[in-house]
Amino acid sequence: MEHSPKQANTEKKAIRAAIEKIVVNAGIGRASGQPNFEEKVLPQILRDVAAICGQASQVRRSRKSIAGFKMREGQVVGLRATLRKAKMVDFFERLVKMVLPRVKDFQGIDLNAIDAKGSLNIGFKEQFVFPEINPEESLFTFSLGANIVPRVRQREKAVELYRALGVPLKKLHVARGKSRGARRNK
Repeated sequence: MEHSPKQANTEKKAIRAAIEKIVVNAGIGRASGQPNFEEKVLPQILRDVAAICGQASQVRRSRKSIAGFKMREGQVVGLRATLRKAKMVDFFERLVKMVLPRVKDFQGIDLNAIDAKGSLNIGFKEQFVFPEINPEESLFTFSLGANIVPRVRQREKAVELYRALGVPLKKLHVARGKSRGARRNK
């Protein structure tokens, strides 16, 4: 279904009015332990995240060493990009209209992904669901998380808002009668 330019413009204004920001996080994980990580692996991951977000991301380093995680102070642990205004709207539209339908066996976002203040948290095991990433060129796999922060700070209102913006949320199932595991008396 094609939208007229006027409809698309009002849709973008609605998204911009409803959402404060989108924070995209990329977990580097074990990749940071590879030899020549800072020279070879990190630039590739930075390019992929920049292609996904439409802007450069911040390199996040560990604040202290934790032996159990084999992590040293100052080691790169992830990337973060905070999207606002036009880049936020573009990312949100791509996420809802292109990325989520490409996820294998996707049946909607669980309502538990929305916290008490209305933030929607979506995680991706790998970056290849984004159309900007070419699997032949991207040599390293990393996980991504998108945190969508609405201007409304109440969960119920945020759920209504996300539904109005076209986010595919799962429907609430109301239990009828007894619980699923209950046995009938004969």
